[in-house]
Amino acid sequence: MTTGKSRHIEVMAAAITDARGRVLLARRTEGRDLAGLWEFPGGKREPGESPEQALVRELREELGIEVEVGAPLIAVAQQYPHKRLRLDVRHVTRWRGIPRGHEGQALAWVPPAKLPGYAMPPADRPVVAALLQPDRYLVTPMPASPADDAVWLDALQRALATGLRRVQVRLPGMDSARRRALVAAAADHCALAGAELLVNGDAALARDLGLGLHLPAAQLRSLTTRPVPAHASLAASCHDIEELRLAEALGCDFAIVGPVNATPTHPGVPGIGWPAFEALREHASLPIYAIGGLGLDDIPDARQHGAQGVAAIRGLWS
Repeated sequence: MTTGKSRHIEVMAAAITDARGRVLLARRTEGRDLAGLWEFPGGKREPGESPEQALVRELREELGIEVEVGAPLIAVAQQYPHKRLRLDVRHVTRWRGIPRGHEGQALAWVPPAKLPGYAMPPADRPVVAALLQPDRYLVTPMPASPADDAVWLDALQRALATGLRRVQVRLPGMDSARRRALVAAAADHCALAGAELLVNGDAALARDLGLGLHLPAAQLRSLTTRPVPAHASLAASCHDIEELRLAEALGCDFAIVGPVNATPTHPGVPGIGWPAFEALREHASLPIYAIGGLGLDDIPDARQHGAQGVAAIRGLWS
């Protein structure tokens, strides 16, 4: 937990990408915290500096290059034993000079797909997810009746046509035969669109169809071993630090936290707001989607509070 004795440190870092699409990582040198781990290059923001000034200075000192700071990628708050760090990461695709480790650090140009294989500090792991994984996660609504299943599948196709690449099929209370048929049809649509599909709560169906699984919080709390194979995605809905830690211990690939804002789905339940979301974010290194009254326009704000992006029903469903 955060304490009054924790130091608050603002760190600027860069996702530096070359013409081949590779991303530059630097290895933390001996004598530093987390020595030997790989990180996105950058350093502490000094008093009086703007974020951009700090990043330009740090990359000049650390790598010997002059950069043009690009768009924000993600800002990740992370609680360490004796400090609270906020890692503000910017895209960098243009620079002058040849990057070299001026502080004795090893450097590596890494193809994006290989980034997850590098051991990193907790704050850097969500940055990899921000580079590689979808920034929106559709949670499907229920069809009104069996007669509406075809309409529901058409709406899913339209949603996928907007570029959605991660979908959770949530069909509470539906009879098993109808649910299986609808999930199988949805899986076909997602496969054609290059999208990942996760089934809410039904581990047996997920395993049988070779799909991912999304765990409601109550189900998450009841498990001690991963319920789907390692090659299938596993996610969980979380509401507090304990559930986030359970999700990490179980091997979840990502999580959902919220509701950030009040929603019609849960009338009378106030949203936790962005400050509370970020306070939860800093105790886990999982990619975390924010949910609750959010849509596409909220993705930049979500990223600045450490979210992978947004999860939504109404905000993403056609």
